[in-house]
Amino acid sequence: MRTKRIFLTAIVAVGIGLAGASLASAQSYPDRLIKIVVPYPPGGPADVAARLVTQPLSTKLGQSVIIENQPGGGGRTGAKFVAHASADGYTLLLGGTNPNAIASLYRTLDFEPIKDFAAVGLIAFDSNALVVNPAVPAKTLQELVQYAKANPGKLASGATVGIGPHVCLELFRVRTASSIVFIPYKGAAPAVADLLGGQIQIGMTSKAVLLPLIKEGRLRALAVTSDVRWPELPDVPTMAESAIHEIGAKRHHRKSTGRRRTDRRQVRGARSMARSTKG
Repeated sequence: MRTKRIFLTAIVAVGIGLAGASLASAQSYPDRLIKIVVPYPPGGPADVAARLVTQPLSTKLGQSVIIENQPGGGGRTGAKFVAHASADGYTLLLGGTNPNAIASLYRTLDFEPIKDFAAVGLIAFDSNALVVNPAVPAKTLQELVQYAKANPGKLASGATVGIGPHVCLELFRVRTASSIVFIPYKGAAPAVADLLGGQIQIGMTSKAVLLPLIKEGRLRALAVTSDVRWPELPDVPTMAESAIHEIGAKRHHRKSTGRRRTDRRQVRGARSMARSTKG
């Protein structure tokens, strides 16, 4: 049976020792550099979140914490790398909800997200927005649907393949019977770059990435996926208010660690240390 590996689903983590390690070993963690693998390109929501907390985490733990971007496969590449790394708590994965969800989308992963990883602690929630390039003549979702139907194949959407925004964009296309082409990307950053450049016309990702661009007028928000409107954009409706129901994506950021064949005292210790990093 493979030892359960360390997994970080969102922002920071504190690791635990190898299966069978002594309690003293777990209590001495960490005693060297910690690497957080972000399975998406620089500039996306996960990468932004990681870079906001690495320095505070390093200060809390007394060890250097670095980020290594390993994009590809909707997070699968980075997740696989960490799943096959030494289960010593020094190679962590940051990914939000997506690495847990991809098991339902792919037949083979070379790892089992639900069985191979366990949460340490919840950190934050975020939500997404559906946005368009300002050149698109639509200021509401209804106008976007009408334009897409009147111009079949003219509009293209894009997002990281296999994750929440991709699923939401495809649900939107199917439920509105709109002719919109989907373009897969390795991460949110290159998708947003193409959206700004007009190579694609529709996109969806998190508030952390989109809000400044919306405020600057470089992108136009048509709806948000949260239950209520964003306070920063009070005039932008929710998907439900736009009569597009059950298409929502909340990002939850949590700290996770290994569980299988691992000393339960180490898991409790890791969770205790994780809580301490929130301050």
